[in-house]
Amino acid sequence: MKFSAHPPRNAREAGRRRLVALGAAALVAFIAGLSIGATAGGGGDSTATEPQTAQQRRLAAARAVVDRLTLRQQVGQVTISSFQGTTRPEYIRRRLRARETAGVILFGMNGGDAAHWRRLTRSLREAGHGRTLILVDQEGGDIRTVAHVGPQEGQPFQGPPASVRRSARAAGRGLRAAGVNVNLAPVADVPRAGSFIATRAFPGDEHGIAARTTAAVRGLGAAGVAATAKHFPGLGAATVNTDDGPATVRAPTRRDLVPFRAAIEAQVPLVMLSHASYPALDPSRIASQSRPIVTGLLRRRLGFEGVIVTDSLEAAAVLARSGIATAAERSIRAGVDLILMTGSASWNDVFPRLLAEARADPAFRERIRDSAARVIALRRALVR
Repeated sequence: MKFSAHPPRNAREAGRRRLVALGAAALVAFIAGLSIGATAGGGGDSTATEPQTAQQRRLAAARAVVDRLTLRQQVGQVTISSFQGTTRPEYIRRRLRARETAGVILFGMNGGDAAHWRRLTRSLREAGHGRTLILVDQEGGDIRTVAHVGPQEGQPFQGPPASVRRSARAAGRGLRAAGVNVNLAPVADVPRAGSFIATRAFPGDEHGIAARTTAAVRGLGAAGVAATAKHFPGLGAATVNTDDGPATVRAPTRRDLVPFRAAIEAQVPLVMLSHASYPALDPSRIASQSRPIVTGLLRRRLGFEGVIVTDSLEAAAVLARSGIATAAERSIRAGVDLILMTGSASWNDVFPRLLAEARADPAFRERIRDSAARVIALRRALVR
């Protein structure tokens, strides 16, 4: 979807713009009183006032790499692929070798015993000349892609922050030994009564959840695995899993942001976006496609400098609004860096769409360049 800078030509367009303006006003009201730093891990917005952060220096170096890539390769850096089966398909080998995808997400169906995981991930790294991002969901308990690696307990039962950190570090070591370098965890949501995410979230109030989220981020990082805080700006009030259908969070609060702010202060490498709708923040787009939420709130207001990744693009909450290719384009335009595709055929729709938009639209091409640099900076920090 292209956005026009021209005045509205009809009442429908004028109405849409009024809704966007109302959403922006609501967003300002929501974040105006934000006071969540001290109990979530210290600090305020000091990173915004520094001349240049370490991440900004890494990004500058990564942009030099991006500018040596073809446009096809730049577009490839913003996609994560998937495949069925227990061995690397030829099309994945070609895609990784051509630098037309940044990496893969693996599931239990791809794996086996410890030796199998090592063989599979080695084949993926070799295809990508050592550049491959390899992602799994390893929250703990039942949600563990790599079955022989912990945490054995789900997040609600992982104990106080010190125990969470030890458990995350041990899990990170196990994942790293299996060849995995990105964990799509921890869940940083603050559940309410009736929330579907309660069975996967840390216990306690928002400050207790923030402390445990920080511990998980640091434990995984100590083992050389990138953590992902999810699902921004919070699914704690959602009663429907967005994998299964549309979900709406009508009254987000500052409490929901406390664990995410703590994760950002702990230098979490990735933040995953929710696919829920937050009408008070954006009346027209779900979070993963909302520029006010992605760029306005997460990037500018909270100062997150790392990689912003979508939840699975095949989620029912996404498909209820559009096809996968349209959703991917909207997410990139909103400020997302990495499109997570869990369907093995989805890349065939998404990649040509993003490439065509990048060729036709200079602003979109610059968005791709920006995101590709963040992804490359992440990969350079992880892949060794």
